[in-house]
Amino acid sequence: MPLPKDIRFISFDCYGTLIDWELGAYDAFQKEAERDGFTVDRDQLIPLFVGTQHEVMGGSYELYAEVMRRTAIRCAQELGWQLEPSRAQFLPDSIPRWPAFRETNAQLERFGKKFEIGLISNIDDKLLGATRRHFRADWDLVVTAQQVRSYKPDPAHFKECARRIGGKKGWVHIASGYETDVEPCIKEKIPVIWVNRHGEKLESNQKKPTEEVKNLRDAAKLLGVA
Repeated sequence: MPLPKDIRFISFDCYGTLIDWELGAYDAFQKEAERDGFTVDRDQLIPLFVGTQHEVMGGSYELYAEVMRRTAIRCAQELGWQLEPSRAQFLPDSIPRWPAFRETNAQLERFGKKFEIGLISNIDDKLLGATRRHFRADWDLVVTAQQVRSYKPDPAHFKECARRIGGKKGWVHIASGYETDVEPCIKEKIPVIWVNRHGEKLESNQKKPTEEVKNLRDAAKLLGVA
């Protein structure tokens, strides 16, 4: 799918694209583990967190706060940290403190001056509400996992967004998650810009996004708003 000639709506994934979830989650794990004299290795935690969260989300739908609690317990077990399950609330409680990337607000304001903008996120409404305090932009549309009762890469978020904006014409999605966002957009024929912050390499069987950039600034330049 090429980029539309007349773009009217830009949607963004939130965590990983606008919010530095890796830093936020690592800090939360490390601060809680320090109470027990345990040190968390970031390079070990991040892929473990991603894989564990994906497995938990694959079950029957539950609020993201509960997904986080279960993810915290399972990650701690894998790390060899004896975390009492009653303390797992530390992880969802940390989400409001997960910081925006330095570029996020300036770029969102640029996008918002030229296009309608929306958020499409694997989160519940309450936690997203706390995260939105980090943003200066006004959102024209927000779709959460709680609203569609499923988690990406299930296409429900994107189908609901298309329903609300009246179709896919003129719509571009911007996201950092390949499996959660890029793949479902390709399947749904939604032009997608992959923010590949870590320089990931695609396997031969993985389809390319519409465009690939290193950060939001590059995405803004690509769409003529920088």
